[in-house]
Amino acid sequence: MNVAKPAGSPGPLAGIRVVDMSHVMAGPVCGMMLADMGAEVIKVEKIPGGDDTRRSVPPAVGGESAAFMMMNRNKRGIALDLKTGDGREALMALLDGSDVLIENYRKGALDRLGFGFEALHARNRRLIYCSISGFGRTGPYADRGGFDLIAQGMSGVMSVTGEAAGRAPVKAGPPVTDIGAGIIAAMGILAALNHRHVSGEGQWVDTSLLEAGITFMYWHAAISFATGASPGPLGSGHPLMAPYQAFRTLDDPINVGAANDANWRRLVEVLGADELGRDPRFASNAGRMMHLAELAPKLETIFRTRPSTVWLEALERAGVPAGPVLTVQQMAADPQVIAREMIVETDHAVAGPTRALGLPVKFSATPGGVRYPAPAYGQHTAEVLREIGFPEARIAAMIAAGAAHSADKARGVAA
Repeated sequence: MNVAKPAGSPGPLAGIRVVDMSHVMAGPVCGMMLADMGAEVIKVEKIPGGDDTRRSVPPAVGGESAAFMMMNRNKRGIALDLKTGDGREALMALLDGSDVLIENYRKGALDRLGFGFEALHARNRRLIYCSISGFGRTGPYADRGGFDLIAQGMSGVMSVTGEAAGRAPVKAGPPVTDIGAGIIAAMGILAALNHRHVSGEGQWVDTSLLEAGITFMYWHAAISFATGASPGPLGSGHPLMAPYQAFRTLDDPINVGAANDANWRRLVEVLGADELGRDPRFASNAGRMMHLAELAPKLETIFRTRPSTVWLEALERAGVPAGPVLTVQQMAADPQVIAREMIVETDHAVAGPTRALGLPVKFSATPGGVRYPAPAYGQHTAEVLREIGFPEARIAAMIAAGAAHSADKARGVAA
């Protein structure tokens, strides 16, 4: 098991301060990515209750939401009531010294509180303001709220997901538009940071779940734009290559990616299926795609004669891309996953030892990674308020009045 790196570990975004005012998933993914790459990320949660994901239970670990802890590691956390003058003043003081703001509020909500882009840009010209929403801040749907399920349906993702046309709609298992929007927003912030390095000016970065879903549709859009028809679901198959799908074996399913003619010939040799190699219907990728309904059952009949491990070893020796279909627990125990530090352990202030997913990009000179766990609710409120110049008496008064919340203890450690 890989353990979280010490707090002093460098990262390519060291020295960048991010205020993460987002909640649930897309925005927190964006903040988490930046934090993993070394940015100082301060998560600002609402009073009362904090991020709604804190109530996404079960499952919980030591009373803490597993979902919240997964999405918010590497961040310090403060809790402010922005309906109070003290809460708004604290947030403004924090933003005055920050480089990036991430928010996914409904359109206009932060403007009404005095934290819209125009107001903050006039005050801090270097601030990069990132908005993540269901449909973007412009266009006829800008006022709508958005969820991953809705975005998957409207982006076309659900139309190509599932076993076959005519079956009930199926969404992709992971919330791909939430996660995709978070990653795209992080990419936009990095581009804006580069522009600021050149110009000295911050700007507004605006993306959405809908646009993230559409971004996943490159292959299917290419087919649709070329043919005038909309492709449908193919199960585990590929719309442009064959055979490229899952097959059942004597025990567990495997994925086989014999997606070009050279790999097709190698696959035929491994299977001992000379007759398929000689069949003119399957001689080219175009032919295999055209006759996939006939080819796939023939291949599966052969695959079902032996266990998955036998086939995977033979395919690897032959150089045919293939792999098992793993559960989450099996993935987390895979030696390649562990070697790439994609499963790490952190020591949460309340929940104790918990596992998290690692940083999916490695840097040779400025390694990022998971440095510390997600914050308990209000864990760093007093600490951050001190850093931005609030005296102890005022911090105590704000907490007493409910303008701020500070965790008074977390496994015996003061906030």
